[in-house]
Amino acid sequence: MKRTTILMKTGLLAAWMFAACSQNLDLVPTNDITADMAFSTPEGYKSALAKVYGSFATTSGRGPGESDLGGIDAGTSDFLRLYWNAQELTTDEAICAWLGDPGIPDLNYMSWNSSHIMLRGLYTRSIYQITVANEFLRESTDEKLNQRGISGSEAQEIAHYRLEARFLRAFQYWVLMDLFGNPPFITETDGIGKVPPRQITRAELFGYVESELLDLETQLTDPHQNEYGRADKAAAWALLARMYLNAETYLGTGNGKYTEAITYATKVIDAGYSLMENYRHLFLADNDQNNPEVILSINYDGIQTQNNGGTTFLINSSVHSSMGPASFGIPNGGWGGNRSRSTLPLAFDDHSGATDTRAMFMGDQPDIEDPSLFTQGLAVAKFRNVTSSGENGRSVNGVFCSTDFPLFRLAEQYLIYAEAVLRGGNGGSTAQAIAYINRLRERAYGNTSGNVTSISLDGILNERSRELYWEAFRRTDLIRYGRFTSGDYLWPFKGGVANGAGVESYRTLFPIPAADLIANPNLTQNTGY
Repeated sequence: MKRTTILMKTGLLAAWMFAACSQNLDLVPTNDITADMAFSTPEGYKSALAKVYGSFATTSGRGPGESDLGGIDAGTSDFLRLYWNAQELTTDEAICAWLGDPGIPDLNYMSWNSSHIMLRGLYTRSIYQITVANEFLRESTDEKLNQRGISGSEAQEIAHYRLEARFLRAFQYWVLMDLFGNPPFITETDGIGKVPPRQITRAELFGYVESELLDLETQLTDPHQNEYGRADKAAAWALLARMYLNAETYLGTGNGKYTEAITYATKVIDAGYSLMENYRHLFLADNDQNNPEVILSINYDGIQTQNNGGTTFLINSSVHSSMGPASFGIPNGGWGGNRSRSTLPLAFDDHSGATDTRAMFMGDQPDIEDPSLFTQGLAVAKFRNVTSSGENGRSVNGVFCSTDFPLFRLAEQYLIYAEAVLRGGNGGSTAQAIAYINRLRERAYGNTSGNVTSISLDGILNERSRELYWEAFRRTDLIRYGRFTSGDYLWPFKGGVANGAGVESYRTLFPIPAADLIANPNLTQNTGY
């Protein structure tokens, strides 16, 4: 059984539904249920908080086949599906065979423009969750609670909900900062419908997200004490560590914050998390049970959160009918879309002579000559809708999946610590960094046969690929290492060339969608677009 979460407790159908999202950050409800009705009870507030979380896991509170976003297919409009495509298809880890789908070839070949439908969808999805969080915060002030006769312990509980809404908003502003750089910006204190949102610079946004997280880290629930799938202090620490590792990307060369990355990675490491004993079990349909490694996840349930995004997309798109979909817990699924570029399996050939159990590939043709053929390139069998005991995950139709997706887990923090030490951060040690890397490798190899006695930055990048592949890290990693657009670091079909080619340096940022530039005169396009 899936563990009960805030999403399932409230059925995801929050009482107060928000308007279908355009690119505006100042949306207001448009249906007949008023805020005073929706927020009249403590239960109503929890339902509304579930809507904020549900913006991660569903395309709409109205059910499958519906979307809160306009102008994009409902199944494609899920956050994880859009985010994963942007972070993985643009790199040396993944390529998609659906060349007839709008937007896919442009991601495969790094040739997108400001009208790209999936990038517009991701931008809009992130803004939508920010919008929902802002409205929750507007409706949960002390003044609003007093007006509605909510006080005492119930008011204190809602105050904790506010902290979580602020974290989710900070997370989505980090997504926008990482991918788009300079998005529109608005908080709950701004007026609704007065003027178009102002544009914030990447450096300003870094400062805002950092300040929010530093404030939240002292107030959120202690690690391991919140309901499963809800943010706590460790989630704030983990996001801070990730941000600080990438600070030079966001703030410019010479503005590294590697000491801070070590500090916050260490806070997570010391918070009582441990590695899941079996790496493969991290990505199965019961990964919500007895999982000591995951800090925060997007939670999916094949009955309660039906949509064609999330891990339903990730699992089905990775499986072809010839692979036996039933063994992946999707007896009626298997879409044959995403598979690895040849460079990903090669990352596991580290010349140690030992077998790395993290390498979960199927097929016999690692090289791709025709990107439209799923059978060329090795399939990735990392995520499955099967439990650790071999049972199918919950599913209403043999397609929808119940595997949760980890947003933050302990292994990433080990890798952040190690890289930040090598990049000159203070407060850590090379010996401890090596020890953390070897913890990952001992799990991967089942013994000490793959242990290392020294580490390098290139080695850490490769270890990140082996440990975190297909978890939506790779684009950010390659940019941090200066390899995303470079002609010195190539992979098959980079730049649309079979052997790979460098692309324009401005592509380290995605464009502000052209539609939003038209709608909001305060916005300026990112350089190059």
